[in-house]
Amino acid sequence: MGINDILTKINDVMYTYILIIMLVGAGVYFTIRTRVVQLRLLKDGVKSMLERSDEVGEDGKKKVSSFQALMISTASRVGTGNIAGIATAIAAGGPGAVFWMWLMAVLGGASAFVESTLAQIYKVKKDGQFRGGPSYYMEKALGKRWMGVLFSILLIICFAYGFNGLQSYNMSSAMEYYITNYTETRVPMILGLILAVLTGLIIWGGVHRIGFITSVIVPIMACFYILIGIVTMILHVTELPGVFAVIFKNAFDFRAMAGGMAGSAVVIGIKRGLFSNEAGMGSAPNASASAEVDHPVTQGLVQVISVFIDTLLICSSTAMMLLVSGVQGESGVLDGIPYVQAAISANVGKWGIHFITFSIFAFAFSSVIGNYYYAESNILFIKDSKVLLNIFRVTCCIVVFFGAQADFTLVWNIADITMGAMAIVNIIAIFLLSGIAMKALKNYEAQRKTGRKPTFKGEDIGVKDTVWK
Repeated sequence: MGINDILTKINDVMYTYILIIMLVGAGVYFTIRTRVVQLRLLKDGVKSMLERSDEVGEDGKKKVSSFQALMISTASRVGTGNIAGIATAIAAGGPGAVFWMWLMAVLGGASAFVESTLAQIYKVKKDGQFRGGPSYYMEKALGKRWMGVLFSILLIICFAYGFNGLQSYNMSSAMEYYITNYTETRVPMILGLILAVLTGLIIWGGVHRIGFITSVIVPIMACFYILIGIVTMILHVTELPGVFAVIFKNAFDFRAMAGGMAGSAVVIGIKRGLFSNEAGMGSAPNASASAEVDHPVTQGLVQVISVFIDTLLICSSTAMMLLVSGVQGESGVLDGIPYVQAAISANVGKWGIHFITFSIFAFAFSSVIGNYYYAESNILFIKDSKVLLNIFRVTCCIVVFFGAQADFTLVWNIADITMGAMAIVNIIAIFLLSGIAMKALKNYEAQRKTGRKPTFKGEDIGVKDTVWK
């Protein structure tokens, strides 16, 4: 048995048994404890997201707005998994997987709220910018720096090296449709160089440039992709009742579950929903902490929207395009990008294939930038050194360069396992700290009832040594 086979088995056990129980449990627990905050205060989140911030910080640069922080996290969440991943889920688990994906987005919204609120409470200010995330609240609130360092190492391996190499590979492989014997040409190397240079230009520009780029790219690409989904549904409007009927029927096909729970619509849908929107995994709080808001709960509510954008809008657009096409996906035969290309071609003609190629590039490149930002926050947590940071940035560009030229099958397995371990560490932390997030929520709602805009001081909920004086 090769190393890749061993990693695959570890991956299957971790995701099918341990993580599904932990992440679903966290979603249900936080939904009950917050009294369904992800739906109850959704209007507040939308209002906060739309507020503009033209304030200037101590460094003379504009402060990172709540919207920009939202877009950084959405940029990382929204990747090629929203296209290929959903196709693979439907091909393997059937249409019913979509229902469980929706349910996990709603439950996961509560976990996203808790972890992002905690990230805001325990953020730090360095060089005029706010940084934070799970590593920071593990150290400051739990007093366990070793736990924070472990989380940071797992995140860096997963996002900066694993996922970014894979995103680069996905962009490159999308060109195979257009160029004969693509892998034997110099095009992958040239494309890798272009992507590496573009990545370097953005990441050396700092968090403000990252926030600006993602706040432009993400809304545009998401709107275009959702629009093509809407157009497809309008063209097939008479088929939609049948599609929804199949989704719900397949979701509760208990006879199919008896044949193998691990490959059922329930497990595959839950896995895809959870790891598409990343709720509870500890990645998005790194972006949440960068925003300058009046109350930590505000950004917690905004991050709920990112989960909903990712799964309820973008993943659903992919699902509808596939299910109304009449093209039948089959795991290992027709799944992933080829399944999407075949479906979109059947829906709107061959030009749809070019649209999918554009979407892959837009989604993947924005993910590279969002993933880098997460990793940067964690590098600085381990050691705040400009020399180390610049070396790290160089290695990130190198990974993007080589990613366009290599098949990252082994790296994908390593990234999955480190992401799973990262989620386990974070879930333990947010369970232990959930009481603080609940106090912040209670403080927010008490002020909201008076009719004034909620503001926050750490002492209001008994929290000391934070930036919230």
